[in-house]
Amino acid sequence: MTSKEFVNASTTIGKDEIPSFNGTEKERASDYANYFCSYAQLYHQKQMLADHNRMAAYHSAIMGNTHVFKDKVVMDVGTGSGILAVWAAQAGAKVVFALEYTDMAKHAQKVMEANGVDDIVNVIQGAVEDLDMLPGIEDNKVDIIISEWMGYFLLRESMLDTIIRARDKFLKKDTGLMFPSHCTMYIAPIRDEDERRSLSHDYNSAMSDWNEFVESTHSTYNVDMSILAKDYEREQREYYLLSSRWTELPPESVLTDPVIVKKFDMVTCTIVDSKGIITPTASTTTTTTTAAASENDNDNNNNGNLTSNSFTFELNGNETQGPISGLSGWFTADFKSRTDEIGLKYAPKLTNPSLLCTAPESGYTHWGQQTFYFLSGIPLLPNEVTKLDGVIEMYRSKDNSRLYDCRIKYSTSRSKKGSNDNNNNEKKELMLTAGRTIENVYQIP
Repeated sequence: MTSKEFVNASTTIGKDEIPSFNGTEKERASDYANYFCSYAQLYHQKQMLADHNRMAAYHSAIMGNTHVFKDKVVMDVGTGSGILAVWAAQAGAKVVFALEYTDMAKHAQKVMEANGVDDIVNVIQGAVEDLDMLPGIEDNKVDIIISEWMGYFLLRESMLDTIIRARDKFLKKDTGLMFPSHCTMYIAPIRDEDERRSLSHDYNSAMSDWNEFVESTHSTYNVDMSILAKDYEREQREYYLLSSRWTELPPESVLTDPVIVKKFDMVTCTIVDSKGIITPTASTTTTTTTAAASENDNDNNNNGNLTSNSFTFELNGNETQGPISGLSGWFTADFKSRTDEIGLKYAPKLTNPSLLCTAPESGYTHWGQQTFYFLSGIPLLPNEVTKLDGVIEMYRSKDNSRLYDCRIKYSTSRSKKGSNDNNNNEKKELMLTAGRTIENVYQIP
């Protein structure tokens, strides 16, 4: 995939919007077939319900903070089989509107009845973008929006757009709460040479098979197919080498602390924020942000939202076993009190915060990690420090606004400690080599 192919999503519905917002009937039908239909299957719902890290985080957030749910109006966006709506009702909500686009809404209604909360939970089948009035709610506002909207590497599936529009239309501005309240995206260098080499081997095998096919077709049927070799190679390269992979990495494969590349405050983030990881303009920060950075600085006054897409990792070959096989990305979702200026003043506080983490050290989640394997490993040599500098960008695919492409540009340098500095008795750093800049665009399938 060349750099010129790394563009925003298709403009067929304008401004890379998801089809559920202002899409034509044809676009909505295609969106349903490609995205929503799997969520209408119980086996898919079961996969998510069996994710105990996911379930425990939401259950703890809701049932651990019943004081903010008592006698409140709640909206569950994308309720699926309805478990979050059931918990909201059990936590004391006065009314719960459970919205579900697919026929899973019929199963959700059965779940409400079976659990004795159908008098509290109103299951509504349809897109929240099409909903204008909340039955029986005079001010047409809700106190809490809950949703499990997160996709691979947080943003895949682009459901965040739907959550933002639901918030802007229905959530009480001063006192309303979002569950989750904050989300953060991370990347870190990883070691996983077995998988990286396996993908490279599969690519080479596919190309060898193609060459044999061309020769066989020519000799047997007298038709020359070699004119298609370039296009076939591009397909195989994109599939095997330039597509991120769902991984369940062991904690020891992460070579150093991750850095934050994107932060969302779910009360203040915008549709523009949801588009991806876009290189900040001069008016925004471009400083690498470590995972240990302070969470109390309001992210440089960006209303709690931050894009910091540059990264720098330094790895000492005496302390870390290489090579670097690629970069891996994951996310966290916080359930905590509001941190925006208005919310700090007026919104109720969550006394029992909860955290959903999809990092390798947290064990299995159905999200796993998205790993972007380099085309070649980067060795970590004894007595040397390898520095990995780069930027990551993530935009919606031009072919499907639910999917994303990710550009990773990086370079490496190697240095070592030299002789003592006469002035301060510290050893000088000697630069040994600086590598060329490498740039690749990956699909997140």
